Amino acid sequence: MSEKNVKCESCTNQKSQKFDEIANIIDLYKDKEGSLIQVLHLAQEIYGYLPLELQKMIATSMEIPLSEVSGVITFYSFFSTTPRGEHTIRVCLGTACYVRGGKKLVERLQEILNVQIGETTQDGKFTFEIARCIGACGLAPAMMIDKKVYKQVNVNKLESILSKY
Repeated sequence: MSEKNVKCESCTNQKSQKFDEIANIIDLYKDKEGSLIQVLHLAQEIYGYLPLELQKMIATSMEIPLSEVSGVITFYSFFSTTPRGEHTIRVCLGTACYVRGGKKLVERLQEILNVQIGETTQDGKFTFEIARCIGACGLAPAMMIDKKVYKQVNVNKLESILSKY
């Protein structure tokens, strides 16, 4: 068996294990009213994103229409239907952050990372997003990488911050 086939077989096994883990979660939640968002959060945490194949499995297992699952996923910005980076960068563009330089942070990050808003870097390291408010107005301009908030960020600090990841 070639090395390529071994890798593909390993990928298939990992995918199957993730789907099995998600199926177990669905079994815990499927009879609870209003549990779709919780299931989607957990599924995305396990799988990394919510491709159509996974959406179909969730819809079938929870006995709800695929359109309902897809509608929830596309309505809420925290769900993704495409692979995401290892780390998520969110620049706050709420009023305080915007007027204190948030837009400049966005522009500079687009240059550094060579991506547009909503995209993932080619190396899969970062997904770049904006947020309307992260609740750190007194620290403006602010940004988050994963769950860590960086306060009073300016364009000169960005490369130093990113180097930690």
